[in-house]
Amino acid sequence: MIKVDKLREFMKSNFNLVKDIETDQMKGLPQPSLEKEYDTDKELIDLKPGDEINIQNADLISNIKNRKSHRKFNNDPVTKDELSFLLWATQGVKKIFERNKKAYATFRTVPSAGARHPLETYLLINNISGLKKGLYRYLALEHKLLFLNKIQDAATKITSATQGQKFIGEAAVVFIWSCIAYRGEWRYNIASHKAMLLDAGHLCQNLYLACEGIAAGTCAIAAYDQDKVDKLIGVDGQNEYSVYLAPVGKY
Repeated sequence: MIKVDKLREFMKSNFNLVKDIETDQMKGLPQPSLEKEYDTDKELIDLKPGDEINIQNADLISNIKNRKSHRKFNNDPVTKDELSFLLWATQGVKKIFERNKKAYATFRTVPSAGARHPLETYLLINNISGLKKGLYRYLALEHKLLFLNKIQDAATKITSATQGQKFIGEAAVVFIWSCIAYRGEWRYNIASHKAMLLDAGHLCQNLYLACEGIAAGTCAIAAYDQDKVDKLIGVDGQNEYSVYLAPVGKY
């Protein structure tokens, strides 16, 4: 059994150890892609640019003051444009940098260590106007949605996967963030993992504030069954695995 105090070391900086490590970037190995590849035969859905959407409350001070976790949602749908705004706020690409005519890095609406942006956004959609129910992935570079598949008894499965938290299955949409670890490891090796989890925190806080702007609520979820959530979004649990969830709904 792992002693709880030993896990405190994970929270501390170990960048001083990286100076003695030749990272894959230093070795000249090709960097991992900025975005996970996808089946081009799958359905793609265009989204309106998030910064062009008029939201109900654009007052940042008000949104910060009103931010809180919501665990009760009504049956009102979130609109497709509102979802687009939330996606832009949490992973929106502001600029793509190229090197040798290939995308090398991005600046986004959230910070990320070394601009590695190791997180992918999956969406379990239940009540978004104009979109069918099912599992989607957000393609941040294109600002589009990729429909992956329908999920039978989705509410039951996500509730079971999150320790029986029923309100998650009642949300209009559940954001599920996965991590493709090598994006960070390529540059920072053993110092990458703490940084990648900090990145997840940046995403979720932006989601909280963006939800306030559209009169919706969310609740950060870290209590979940790793294998069940990984299986639900169809990742291998090793090279890519879920790290954070957040249900969103009107209240």
